[in-house]
Amino acid sequence: MTGHNAPHCTPTSRSAELPAHRPADASAETAADPATEAATDTAAGAADHPSPWRVPVIGGLPADQRLLGGARALAAVVVAALLERVPVYHRLPREQLTGELTRDTERRIRGLAHAVRTGLPAPAEEFTAVREAAARRAEEGLPLDAVLLAHHLGLEVCWEFLTRDAHAGDAADLVLLNRLLLDQLRRATTAAGAGYLDGQQSAGDRSSTARQSLLTALLAGTPAEEVAARAGTELPAGYAVLCLSLADHPDEHSPGIDPAIAARRKLRRFLAELDHRTRQSALSTLTPSGGLLLLPLPSPTNRADGPADGSENGSADGSEDGADWPRLGATLAAAARAAGVPVLAGAAAAVPAEVPGAAALAYEVLDVARAFGRPPGLHRLDDVLLEYQLTRPSQARARLAALLEPLADGGELLTTLRIHLAGGLNRRQTASALHLHPNTVDYRLRRIAVLTGLDPARPADVLRITAAIAARTAERSAPAHWS
Repeated sequence: MTGHNAPHCTPTSRSAELPAHRPADASAETAADPATEAATDTAAGAADHPSPWRVPVIGGLPADQRLLGGARALAAVVVAALLERVPVYHRLPREQLTGELTRDTERRIRGLAHAVRTGLPAPAEEFTAVREAAARRAEEGLPLDAVLLAHHLGLEVCWEFLTRDAHAGDAADLVLLNRLLLDQLRRATTAAGAGYLDGQQSAGDRSSTARQSLLTALLAGTPAEEVAARAGTELPAGYAVLCLSLADHPDEHSPGIDPAIAARRKLRRFLAELDHRTRQSALSTLTPSGGLLLLPLPSPTNRADGPADGSENGSADGSEDGADWPRLGATLAAAARAAGVPVLAGAAAAVPAEVPGAAALAYEVLDVARAFGRPPGLHRLDDVLLEYQLTRPSQARARLAALLEPLADGGELLTTLRIHLAGGLNRRQTASALHLHPNTVDYRLRRIAVLTGLDPARPADVLRITAAIAARTAERSAPAHWS
């Protein structure tokens, strides 16, 4: 009975834990007084029945009011019972269980109260939500029998809650209530079953298949106009090609949580935010660890190596190559926040016919950015020019890296040198970062000069030191395809 196919309420054999009923009033969780809602809905639904609907009264209290009065507390019991009786739901992240799952459960209980009050099925949007939730469970890998069992258990616990105070003379009302709850269960399980199939078939959906065919054609460098037409779109002037690396979400390493579910949930959140911000125009081949993303550009692309912030070789918005790189960077950052993980990206821009080359460049830029410890975000070739060049094998790279070899046995000297350069050659900032006295930093810098012949205090040597550090990093972390 939840938005995540926790039951239509969930079961428990511990009836003592069910919330004590209190009549719904102005302070209850509903926006309107249940008695007023009952009168309105009963009048509205009377014409749909052969005879006027009579709200079942159990233990001297209308059953709808009993549900509404305990809706919030009952929702918590439902989720707890779901975890006890359907253990596979423990694979979902805790925030999902205590947040949206519990909220959706309460909403389903209120929908059930509506059905009890009117004698009509719950509103159609309730069953739509059940169907959508079942599709998500299919995508997360929960088995169908667990999803359907959740609904059966939910109605079971609701029945226990509604009937525990029944009187001997309530038999007719109990039969009426039982018949209505069984109808609700039939509708809910039908919606859940259909939704589960939707989730399983979504990857093979015709629209998705056509878009994947377009992506395949673009990456292969084959003519893509006809494929684009079959996908119901036109080829844009160009594409921003992004190669992404998504970090693991903490839930993927949390005890008791299925890492595959956590990973798929992370990716679903990333793609949902991306679709929202790009109006579903992106083409992607992504797994939970990353992949390739193509975003259409509105104007012709001229070059694929400008800086990500658009600060050079173009206007302030980076639009010379047809891409608004600051906006694309913001889109990527928003999707990363939605996924709850850092995302590192290499990027390039190209006309459709040159997408294969742009994809290869984006992969290389990502490799370089990762190797050199660049922060999460979008990086282009101009952002890593020196590092990129030094990853190309050459005698010069090896000899540059060798300049710092005398420091190999003194790990603290090389660390000091890196931090000193990163801090703008400010000795006090270096000392603070290393938790040292400034005099100790001065001593280490003098030792570096003696051992290498390169003095960080001499401007002429700073460029060679910077290049030597980059070359050393490249030598030590270069992937096989750099060699």
